[in-house]
Amino acid sequence: MKKQIISGLLASICLLGTYAQQPLTVETCQEKAKERYPLAKQYGLIEQTSEFNISNANKGYLPQLTFSTRATYQSEVTEIPISIPNTPPIPSLKKDQYQAALEASQLIWDGGIIKARKNITQAGTEVEKQKLEVDLYTLNERVNQLFFGILLLKEQLVQNEIIQKELQTSHDRVSAYMQNGVASQADLDAIRVEQLNAIQRETELGSTQKAYCSMLSALTGIPIDGNSLLQKPVVNLSLINDSTNHRPELKLFEAQNKLFESQKSLVTAGNLPKIGLFVQSGYGRPGLNMLTNKFSPFYIGGLRLSWNISGFYTQKAEMDKLELGKKTVDVQKETFLFNSDLKTTQQKTEIEKLQLQIKNDDSIIGLRQNIKKAADARFENGTITVSDLIREINAEDQARQVKSLHEIQLILNVYQLKNNTNN
Repeated sequence: MKKQIISGLLASICLLGTYAQQPLTVETCQEKAKERYPLAKQYGLIEQTSEFNISNANKGYLPQLTFSTRATYQSEVTEIPISIPNTPPIPSLKKDQYQAALEASQLIWDGGIIKARKNITQAGTEVEKQKLEVDLYTLNERVNQLFFGILLLKEQLVQNEIIQKELQTSHDRVSAYMQNGVASQADLDAIRVEQLNAIQRETELGSTQKAYCSMLSALTGIPIDGNSLLQKPVVNLSLINDSTNHRPELKLFEAQNKLFESQKSLVTAGNLPKIGLFVQSGYGRPGLNMLTNKFSPFYIGGLRLSWNISGFYTQKAEMDKLELGKKTVDVQKETFLFNSDLKTTQQKTEIEKLQLQIKNDDSIIGLRQNIKKAADARFENGTITVSDLIREINAEDQARQVKSLHEIQLILNVYQLKNNTNN
């Protein structure tokens, strides 16, 4: 037991070391989330259930044994209404009769029922698997939101650190001006207010980042905190030109249609004749010799054909119902593709918009830097107030934050498009 505990601790330490040494990608998080999700354990249960059902269906080919007994009393019995001279009279059969029999039967041809049932089991298993795939696929979007949310918060914390350094530099400079009688306490207080706002903003961002990290860690089972290195993906914009949809829902619709086809085969097979061999052995009164009142053994064997034609009464209705089920699935597929294509168009438009915005962000940041430098020089000359300088510092910081937001939004939208088409 101690060895197992130690081994588990060592494995955990190795896992921590592994993720601490290398950047964590969004694809790794998606994979780990699927492995960790409790629903993933259902894969094995689906397979086992399918194996049991197929095994049970195959047993239909094995010889079947049936034991039966009966005791009856009948109002009349068979009599021979003649007498033969010089011959004892033929005794009448007794009205109470008894029989016990054991019958063994072997199926030769069942019209394809067993095969159809096996096909239904396999098709039903595939439907359950694809439903599970659809459920697990939804985890990708949850992982994406958390992963890119953490990336955005990290970028905002970096920008917050930069502005705090700039405000500290301005604070030190105004403090020096105060000693020379150039600046007032109000100027210093204005900068201090902005510093406290930046510290509050840092606390808020850090708290949100901690919450996001905790949720992503719980979802993936990977230890993640504010110091974890998350790799910003390199966006593949060529994805915009590929609209092929490979979502697992499409495989689910296909599997559902195959299940309906398998059920049609079962309906057809159920209305065909069945052929088998049988052997029956028993003991009773009377036996096969109806002219004796003694208990005697007997046996009988032969070929049996049975055909229940009453199934033809409902065959057309059953087929129509299954065909209606297929049409319903086709409508669901068409609706899914329509909504998916509409969402793809919206995402492509959003990606193109963000690309243009990021280009403009670079220009805005450059202009804001020039404006802030000019404001800094004018403040040195005493032609503007501290409030004017702070306003320009905040404007540049805001421009950088907007660019960071647009960059993360661009990556997120690309991954949402990727998730929407499974490409």
